[in-house]
This record gives sequence, C-alpha cells and structure tokens, in this order.
Amino acid sequence: MRRESSLAVVGAGWAGLAAAVRATEAGARVSVFEMSPSPGGRARSVERGGELVDNGQHILIGAYRRCLALMSTIGVDEASAFARLPLALVDAQGRGLRLPAGSPLASFARGVAGHPAWSWRDKLSLLGHAARWAAGGFAVDPDRPVSQWCAALPAAVRRELIEPLCVAALNTEASQASARVFLRVLRDGLFTGRGGADLLLPRVALGDLFPAPALAWLRGRGAAIRLGRRVMAIGREGGAWLVDGQPFDSVVLACSAREAARLTQPTDGTWAGTAARFAYEPIVTAWLDAPALRAPFPMIALAGEPAQFAFDLGHLHPAWTGRMTLVASGARRWVEAGAAAFETALGEQIGRELAPLLPAGYRIVATTTEKRATFRCTPGLVRPRQVIAPGLTAAGDYVAGPYPATLEGAVRSGEAAVEMARRTGPGT
Repeated sequence: MRRESSLAVVGAGWAGLAAAVRATEAGARVSVFEMSPSPGGRARSVERGGELVDNGQHILIGAYRRCLALMSTIGVDEASAFARLPLALVDAQGRGLRLPAGSPLASFARGVAGHPAWSWRDKLSLLGHAARWAAGGFAVDPDRPVSQWCAALPAAVRRELIEPLCVAALNTEASQASARVFLRVLRDGLFTGRGGADLLLPRVALGDLFPAPALAWLRGRGAAIRLGRRVMAIGREGGAWLVDGQPFDSVVLACSAREAARLTQPTDGTWAGTAARFAYEPIVTAWLDAPALRAPFPMIALAGEPAQFAFDLGHLHPAWTGRMTLVASGARRWVEAGAAAFETALGEQIGRELAPLLPAGYRIVATTTEKRATFRCTPGLVRPRQVIAPGLTAAGDYVAGPYPATLEGAVRSGEAAVEMARRTGPGT
C-alpha cells in the first residue's frame, strides 16, 4: 500500500487479519470491521456448554509457510504455539502410515515401505503412482473427482491414505472432491520442502493462536478495530470507496462469500452471483471429558463413521489432560440426521475403536457444528476472482486459487488482496 493511504478491511477472520497486518506493515491507515464480537472467523474460540472451546479441532501443517511467517510477524512463537510432529496416520494401536523426518521424497518412500499392514504390491503400486504424479507435474484433468483419479490404486491405499487425507484437506468426500486441488495439496504437503507434511497441533486455544495476538499487534500500531459492526453497504463516490458512508482509498472484502455477494451486488452482479453460488460442507466436533484418558499419540486415525480423527489434547497442554476431541468432516448427513443420531453413532464408534483408551468412561461436554465450514471443493468449481473493481478486492479461502478452504489459503488471499488493492487503487 502507499504510505498514508487508507484501507478498510471488512471481516476479521484469518484472511482479513492477514490483509490488515500486511497493509499496516506497508504504512497504510487500516480500519477493520467485523460483524462478530470476536475475531477469527471460522477458526476461533466459542462458548459451548458453559466452557470456552475452539469451534473445531483445527490443525496446520508445515507447508503452511505464509501462516507461520505471518504469526512470526506479530510475535507468535511457533515452538510455544504448536507441537510439530511428523505426519502419522495411525490407529489407536499405532498401526498405519508414519513419515520419518528427512527430505520429502525419501521420507515418503520410507514411510510407505514401513507400513505394517500393506502388502509389497500395495506399497510398490503407491510408490509407482507417486513417481508418475511427480513426473507429470501433479497435473490432472480439472473435471476429475479424486475417486476416479485414484481408482487404480490398491483398495487399502485408497481407504487408509487417500480418502482420509481428502476429507481432512478438502472437507469433501473423494467421490465428489476435485482431484486437481487434492493433488496440489499432496504436492505441497508431501513432496515439497522438508517438514511440509509435519502436523502442527495448537498448544493454545484458537483465539490465542492468531486472532487475539493479531488484534493486539494492529491496535498497537494505530489500526481502528470495530468489532460487532456489520457493514451494510459499500459503494464508489468520486475517487473513494465508501464503507457505510466513510471514505477509504481501497477496500478488502474479507467477510464470508455470502456477505461479500450481498455487498458487491450493486457494483458487480456477476461477481456477486459467483460468490453466492457455493455449496458448503459442515464439520462437527465433539469434545469429550475422559478422566483416565491417555492415548499413546496425540492424533488417532479412525476407520469408521462418523468421525475420521480423534485427538488426545493432554499431549498438547497439561491443562487439557483428560480431554479428547473427535472430528467429523464432510458431515452433512450427520447434521441432517440431528444431534441425537450423531452422538449415538459417535458412541458406537468410540466403543469399537477407542474404548481401551477410556477405561473410566467419558462424557460429551460440548459439540460444535460449523454448518458452512468450507465450500464443497468439487471438480471444475468456478471461484470468484480476487479483484472485483479498481481498489476493491476480495480475500478469503473461497476466492480463485489453487488451495481448498484452508487457513493457508485464507492467509495467502489476504496478503495478495492488499497487493492487488495497491496496484489497482487510486493513484496507480
């Protein structure tokens, strides 16, 4: 941004805060408008059942380099904020895929070779396919779903690796998910850069991981923060953008796609229509109080339904000892079935897969449901462009880009929106 230019950021999720931080760094006068009383968007802390819990068990990976760089800018120490662990997709007995430390290709090959349950035919097939993906630049027809793209892989590999990673990364089942986007995730996470596949499990509440430190950093540098303020209208007048009548040189819309569609309808109805057409997938997270819990690992891959992963939070912070979360991604049918059906199915799954870890039993203390957790990342999905008009840009995990709805995608879009606003705004 030009020094002393004014920028309005509408939305204080991860994309909006990323935009605000980078614009403030560049010398702009920044105002942040957020309709919620607290920042963080869909990765925040909320009150449920009288307790403050995260709105889901969010994790990052080592390939989220822009997220980590942004956190470093505002003074968040990675070692204190996260437990960094090599990727391990293992069940409660420790069986499954483990990637050892090392260079990406060697780590993947060693992890596949050491899988205790796959046959050598399974392993060689996966390694051969991975070599062909790399040789082809991880390119695939944009209209192919993941299930079709991976149909030639052994059933065990699809069931224990591809399908869990797909629903975790894209929050869309393999039969409906974009193979192109999934391959980009695999490329950046498993095959690009040492430690890219590492799991980064938060040791602090989501609100304290990034949103609260970002607000403190912004306030300390003079940014205007307006929480609990829903923007009703934006428009252009002369050389300025008006946000509810207040003039700014440029605006970054970092609110939800639906809010952005509402606000941009008078400016660009075509853009607004694209933003309004997304279908969404929910994520349901159950929080368990289990006094005698002590799982051998912090993250456990589950084979059945409704949840795909369980987390023993006592591995991450002493205050969380005896607390477990179970995460059900792509959970539309469970949301439609209702809370009672979900908890019944979850109890049956716990009995099958986790009972030995819970000798003293458990109780569900909270359930969080993000009904529009992410857009459905389907083949050929058209996502709205980032530049809406000169000086007006969009930021969010839903805008056009190579990634699914992830924190890294949100942060990258927020940073890019500031640069695009600078290049297209007044005086350029």
